[in-house]
Amino acid sequence: MATVVANDNLLKDAALIVDVCFSVEEGDVVTIICDDDRTAEAAAVAEVVVERGGWPVVMNNEAQVRRGRADVRFPMAPPANLHRAMVGSDEVIIIANLEWANRFAHVNAVRETCEANGKIASIEPGMGEWGLSREDLERSAQRTKDAVAALAGKKQCHVTTPLGTDFYVSIEGRPPLELTPYKARGQMMSPIPLWTEVAFAAIEDFTYGAAVVDGVMLGIGLPGQVEEPIRWTLEGGRCVKIEGGAEADRLRKAIEGVENADVIGEFAFGTSEKAPFGTPSEKGRIGTVHLALGDNHNAYPGGQNVCSLHLDGVFLNATLQIVDDGAYILKDGEWAL
Repeated sequence: MATVVANDNLLKDAALIVDVCFSVEEGDVVTIICDDDRTAEAAAVAEVVVERGGWPVVMNNEAQVRRGRADVRFPMAPPANLHRAMVGSDEVIIIANLEWANRFAHVNAVRETCEANGKIASIEPGMGEWGLSREDLERSAQRTKDAVAALAGKKQCHVTTPLGTDFYVSIEGRPPLELTPYKARGQMMSPIPLWTEVAFAAIEDFTYGAAVVDGVMLGIGLPGQVEEPIRWTLEGGRCVKIEGGAEADRLRKAIEGVENADVIGEFAFGTSEKAPFGTPSEKGRIGTVHLALGDNHNAYPGGQNVCSLHLDGVFLNATLQIVDDGAYILKDGEWAL
């Protein structure tokens, strides 16, 4: 177990999570899910919750996190006792390995927590070293709102990158997930506080073109970005070919035989200037676009694809154009709105 050291910077960032991101109130029941590596952060958050008059319980889920990281097919659904605790909480704060937490976001227990009007988010690493201000959070939140407004009522987007990404995706009739650092009751889980993004359930039978993953690729055990780009060929909403080196081989094996794992379930892009590259958080960074293979029915409004996997791949230095009106959201990796 990690040594619990609640220094001033750690408590300052814990207070940012409790007071600003979650707005924990007196009497709130708070479930904090952690793993062995992040017990100090979990303890700091619990300490602040107590000071605010809340009722925190820290649940160490190390066994499942460790096994899930080692095997992408190991069940992500939490044990029944943790499931019940999540659904019965006012706030669920997940302070565990971020790659695991990203995949955990797509289990039934998370959806049921949202349906029960709870607040839920995963916390990015580095608590005590973020150096974030409320103004930083507000800028990324406003950028997210601006992008949602630009996409209101739109049908299609076109994404390109210097390495050969060139695909079209339909979001027609699909409401966006507006993911900011501020968690609201019933809102879908997302990482906070560095990460912000806009995400959609892609129309399941539409996406076509090529997508070249040159950032992080979740679910195949990578510590950071891919060493060799992974090229997806997309037809009729499915990834029909995966090409590249050893990492492409690992991705093919991860989805082989898994029902609906080749469907393009998610289309999303980052709106944060703070989310770090080389970690799962880069999915929330300005200049990146990502698609996910697999499930979109649990997490995204209107999503129809049911799958046991949800594996994100990131495209760097992206240009993102709205087909309907020609407006750019990203141009050569820079914010264009």
